[in-house]
Amino acid sequence: MTVYALDTNVLIQAKESHYGFDICPAFWEWLDMQNQAGKVVSIKKVLDELLAGDDILAEWAKARRGDYFINPDDEVAVAYRDVSEWANGENYKKNAVADFLKVADSWLVAYAYCKKWTIVTHEKLSQDSIKRIKIPNASKAVGVKCINPFAMLRREKAQFVLNRELEE
Repeated sequence: MTVYALDTNVLIQAKESHYGFDICPAFWEWLDMQNQAGKVVSIKKVLDELLAGDDILAEWAKARRGDYFINPDDEVAVAYRDVSEWANGENYKKNAVADFLKVADSWLVAYAYCKKWTIVTHEKLSQDSIKRIKIPNASKAVGVKCINPFAMLRREKAQFVLNRELEE
């Protein structure tokens, strides 16, 4: 079974565009169902970033604190060290490495690396940037699968269908 680990940007962009709580509540219900089935998770660092927003998404995240957003364990701490060593050993600028290690991105890669998760993010692989470490670049370097949310939805055959009874 594939477990999908959601990046902060997936949830923020969902709220702000295609899957706003007011226009597509089925998306959020689908995420809850997939989380209950053990297929969709995120991490405590993503929760922290969402709570900083102090909005409807922060309220949604706060209500899912324990089940959805996983705390690190010893295995993740070891994997984080490996991801950190990779970042420091590459040709990125020092502030790019510092930023990457400060935010949820590096932890998300570490979790996915040791838990064999697939990361879901809107970020795209960068071919030449030394100013910012992107999740797909770090994922590729440590052998973690990384896809966009639309690929996840298609792989899982998610459908958000109107209730035809409401039309009558």
